[in-house]
Amino acid sequence: MVNVDDKSAYKAISLFSGAMGLDIGLEQTGRFEILACCEKDKACLETIRLNKSKSNLRNKNIRIYEDIKAISPNDVLNDLGLAPGEVDAIIGGPPCQSFSTVGRRGTIQDPRGSLIWDYIRFVKEIRPKFFLMENVRGLLSAAVKHRPLAKRGKGNPQLEPDENQGSVVKLLLSDFEKEGYRVDVFEVNAVNYGAPQLRERVLFVGNNYNLLLHFPEPTHVPPEEYSNNQKQKFFFQEDNGLKPFRVLGDAIKDLREEFPQVADFSPRKKKYLSLVPPGGNWRTLPVELQKESLGKAYLAKGGRSGWWRRLSYDLPCPCLLTAPNHAGTSLCHPDEVRALSVKEYARIQEFPDTWEFVGKLGDLYRQIGNAVPVRLGVLSGEVIASNLDEVNELNYPRIKPGTKVTPSRIIYLRSHIRTRRWYENGKAVVNGKSY
Repeated sequence: MVNVDDKSAYKAISLFSGAMGLDIGLEQTGRFEILACCEKDKACLETIRLNKSKSNLRNKNIRIYEDIKAISPNDVLNDLGLAPGEVDAIIGGPPCQSFSTVGRRGTIQDPRGSLIWDYIRFVKEIRPKFFLMENVRGLLSAAVKHRPLAKRGKGNPQLEPDENQGSVVKLLLSDFEKEGYRVDVFEVNAVNYGAPQLRERVLFVGNNYNLLLHFPEPTHVPPEEYSNNQKQKFFFQEDNGLKPFRVLGDAIKDLREEFPQVADFSPRKKKYLSLVPPGGNWRTLPVELQKESLGKAYLAKGGRSGWWRRLSYDLPCPCLLTAPNHAGTSLCHPDEVRALSVKEYARIQEFPDTWEFVGKLGDLYRQIGNAVPVRLGVLSGEVIASNLDEVNELNYPRIKPGTKVTPSRIIYLRSHIRTRRWYENGKAVVNGKSY
C-alpha cells in the first residue's frame, strides 16, 4: 500500500479520470501516488469526491480539477509545487466515442475526438517521464478526416493522406516524437490477463528516454488451448505457466444482493430471454420466434450475437457497454431473467467492493461501462514502475524536444478473441458441452 508521505512513491497525474478504474489499478501496484485528477462529467466527479471523503483513494489530499479545457498544465504544477519534468507519469483515457467502430465514426472532427490533443498539451507542458493513454481499438484505424462510404471508390477522387485509415495514430505518434517521446502502442484484451471479461483496448505507453518498452505476454488462454497445454505438460513435462480464462462466475457467483440496482428488461424482452439457456442467444429460439423477436434485424448479416443474449457463468463476460438491457446487446444474468446489476458490473471491471458510484441509474452503468478495467491499470503501472526504477538507478538522460527518437511501434498481443467456437447449431457450447 502506498503511503502518501513515502517519497519513493512515483508521482502521477490523471486526466479524463472517469470512475478511476485506471487510477485504482496504478495504486494497486503499490508504486504510485495519484496527485491530481481531472474529470468534467458531473456524476464521475461526485463519485471521485465521495470516494475521496471515504478514504478509498490512497492520497487523501488528491486535487480534483474539472474541465480540462479550462485549466492550464502550469497552474496544476504550481498547485502541486512541482516543476516541468518532475512528474513521473501522466495517465488517462480521452473520450473514445469518436473512434469506436460501433456507431457513427466522427474521428477528430468530432469535438470529443479533439480532446486527445488536450492530453498531448498536458504531456508537452508538464513533461512527465512516462505517460499512459488508453483508448478503444478503433483509434488504430481512425482517419483524421472522415469521408462517407458513398463518396469513396470508383468514380470518386482518391483519398487524401488524412482520409486514410490509421492517419490519426500516425499524427499522434508524430506529435509525441517531436516532443522527445517514443511510444509503444499495445493492442490487448483484458481477458488474456485474468480479467473475467472480453475487452479489447489500446494502450499508448510513452517515455522520455527513448526506451523500447515491453508489455507482458498473455497469461491466460481459452479453455481448449489450456487443455492442450496440460496434455503437453503431461507428456513432455513442460509447464508454460498459462492459466485458463477467468469467467463470469469467478466475478459474480458469490455476490449476494438484497436490493440490486438494475436497469432491467421490458416484459417483451423478458418473454424471449426466458426461453434462452445460459450461454445462448437468439439462435436458440425456435425459428418462428427468431423472426418475430428480431423483426427486420432477422434478415441482417453479422453483428447479431448480442440479440437475446443470456450469459454463462462458465464463459468470460462480453465487453460491458454503458447499458445492459438493450435487445441487440443484452447482458442477461445466467440464472435470473434480468440484466446484470450495477454491483455485478463493478465486479466484472474488478473495482474494489468498497468503491462507490454516484448518480442516477444510467449514470452508474455509464461510469462503469466506460471505465478502464482495473487489471489493465495494474499491468500498465507495473510496466511503467519497472522502467522508472531502471532509469533512476542508471541515471538515464532524458530526450529534449526536437531530438530524433527511435520510431514508435504498434504491437498486437492476441487482442481479438474468436467466440464463434462457443456456439454451434444454435446452441451454446461451454467447455465442450452443448446447452
